[in-house]
Amino acid sequence: METYTEKLNELQIQQLKEKYQNFISDKKIPYALFQIRLQDCTITVYDSKKVVYQGQNASLYLVNTLGDDEAGSDEVGTGDYFGPVSVCAVLVRKEDIPFLKELQVNDSKQLNDEKIRQKAPLLMKQLTHSLLILDNVKYNRVHTTHNMNQIKAKLHNQAYIHLKKKAGFLPQRCIVDQFAPKELYYRYLQHEPLVIHDLIFETKAESKYLSVAAASMIARYAFLCVWDKMEEHYQCTIPKGAGEEVDRFAASFLERYGYDELSKIAKMHFKNTARLKK
Repeated sequence: METYTEKLNELQIQQLKEKYQNFISDKKIPYALFQIRLQDCTITVYDSKKVVYQGQNASLYLVNTLGDDEAGSDEVGTGDYFGPVSVCAVLVRKEDIPFLKELQVNDSKQLNDEKIRQKAPLLMKQLTHSLLILDNVKYNRVHTTHNMNQIKAKLHNQAYIHLKKKAGFLPQRCIVDQFAPKELYYRYLQHEPLVIHDLIFETKAESKYLSVAAASMIARYAFLCVWDKMEEHYQCTIPKGAGEEVDRFAASFLERYGYDELSKIAKMHFKNTARLKK
């Protein structure tokens, strides 16, 4: 299943409607002007002029040229008590599309860690990208004055700044996997000396855009590399997430090493820390 999103003008939408007039569905879709149901693709045209293509051959139906340069960013590690936060911004050029499709680039959450370890280094070699890793010591220090979304906004912005410097430009379409409304995102950056504007914010963007999917895979790979070093240093297996297994491990780790050492590998504001004191 492929999913693509693009923004069309009124003329393009009218031409799309005329071209597939015999395939327009009677089904009413919330906030949609109409929906076209083809054998290998469903095309939904929304009031906002956003058009979503879903299906086995969705890429074949895009109105604009598939592979117009686009950039995407995503973050990993914000839901894990242990480990860093990693953010990656990736530039995908027209000529990269066949490679990415052959590699079956997908949202990192849909791939196991073994696949990430195999594919992400290939992406890093092929694509211009910017990768930021915020370790736990600095994360805990920054979090005393910034909430999680503020931290993510600054990391995404910095990733795009670095990407622009490395590539020499940013494409017209730069997508952020949305974690906060656009207005709030830019409010978080109001005191930053340099801000990348005109970003596109979409939820579940990693399932819609190859650039965001590639960014999520690289960010996950960077997160796993740090994780490997943590486990090697402490000679143990560290559980991911923030559930009961993590609580049990954190309690045993705390008893052995103390709070100072815990703060080197954990996000101390998580509720897991408060539960350790009970």
